[in-house]
Amino acid sequence: DLFDNNICSMGLNTNFMFDIPLIKDNSVSLGIGLSYEYKNIRHDNQFVINNVDNKTVYQENQEDLESVKFKKSSLIGNSFSIPLELRFRNKSWKHFKVHLGGKIGYQVNTMSKRVYEVDGHKEVYKLYHFPDVNRLIYSVHARLGLRNWALYFSYNLNPIFSNQFSTQLNLVQMGLSVSLF
Repeated sequence: DLFDNNICSMGLNTNFMFDIPLIKDNSVSLGIGLSYEYKNIRHDNQFVINNVDNKTVYQENQEDLESVKFKKSSLIGNSFSIPLELRFRNKSWKHFKVHLGGKIGYQVNTMSKRVYEVDGHKEVYKLYHFPDVNRLIYSVHARLGLRNWALYFSYNLNPIFSNQFSTQLNLVQMGLSVSLF
């Protein structure tokens, strides 16, 4: 479900964009550049890898022992992309802006991290090498704001895992965008 993850699912998306004016008054422009993204999706379950079928399944956490207590679980990843935006803004110092765009990129790594308390001690388990992680990523996004501040929304068009029998998850991001220039 869209809002079934933890509210502490924080990430960071940094873009270095060049603005290419399309008309003389610079109220319509094209933005292109490079992007780095870090995502940390907190959830209360676990990913299980089936190497025989090359699939990844999202399952509920099962605590069998009284001495083992589940604390938290995260899906963490890093990616690099090339964003492209069509930008609209009015002519004033405190301009209103709308940016519509997308990006295509490469998922560098993906890791699942689970934290348990075992007999009063913190235990961290990390799971790497998902057999069916989509390395190629592509998404659409929009920004709506004033001057240097904007609300940001992004949706990945392809799922995180490529196997059709894996749990199908498409990344949805919402946040605040701050432009330095």
